[in-house]
Amino acid sequence: MDPQSGLPRCYRHPDTETGIRCTRCEKPICPQCMVSASVGFQCPDCVRNGSGTGHAPDANRPRTLAGGRVETDGRLVTKILIGINLALFIAVQVLGDRFTDQLVMIGYAYNPLLGEVVGVADGEWYRLLTSAFLHQEIPHFLFNMIGLWVIGGIVEPELGRIRYTLLCLLSGLSGSALVYLVDAPNQASLGASGIVYGLIGSWVVLARRRRYDMRPVFLFVALSLLLTFTRPGISWEAHIGGLVGGALVTFAMVHAPRERRELVQYGVCGLVLLIDLGIVLARTAALT
Repeated sequence: MDPQSGLPRCYRHPDTETGIRCTRCEKPICPQCMVSASVGFQCPDCVRNGSGTGHAPDANRPRTLAGGRVETDGRLVTKILIGINLALFIAVQVLGDRFTDQLVMIGYAYNPLLGEVVGVADGEWYRLLTSAFLHQEIPHFLFNMIGLWVIGGIVEPELGRIRYTLLCLLSGLSGSALVYLVDAPNQASLGASGIVYGLIGSWVVLARRRRYDMRPVFLFVALSLLLTFTRPGISWEAHIGGLVGGALVTFAMVHAPRERRELVQYGVCGLVLLIDLGIVLARTAALT
């Protein structure tokens, strides 16, 4: 405690005075260390350990808006996704077109470099996801990574790691599925735009659920869609597919009733997955 002000100092930051204490262990915590709980705030140690009062860890652990666990690092999954994108971007620069052609989104086409028919319709379903983490050009890579970092930093703490991971994967898959359905079968597509636009759709739902002022949110979405449909070389299918998929998943995440929350949340995730798979199967049948 500071003898001059009478305020205690944060147990993790001794130079910072604070009037807030952890609701579990009552240690003084500063704004940087406070983790919002259902009642008051908790310190990172109690959140990490899930204890401090002798009760069951899961019962007392603070929860996100969607019912996930509150974590001290609210961007861990986002960092991992950016790391995957960075690793593949470096691989593309080093290994060149031959590497890219093996992972890019292609419906059905003959590849002269490989000397064979390739594409999702030929059984290479992995392209639906690998293409969502692949970039060739620096501006494209930087634009998507900035979007992932900024919007992901808003969405991930609201959903929790598991639900956020499902959101990103289903957004990317939904974007690729719509590309596969609409684009010419030999049209190549790549980039994390489906995931980023899925996060935008998620952000809209979360802002509405939190009763924020929706005007700046809708303005951002309108500008994003304007860029989607006016800039050449943009895969609008990936953007729209990701946007719709992300919004649907998040709506289920934050509006599911408490008594059967996980059943509804994961059930809707499964439904979105089935819709994507149905699109892929129908398009494959049409191409083959």
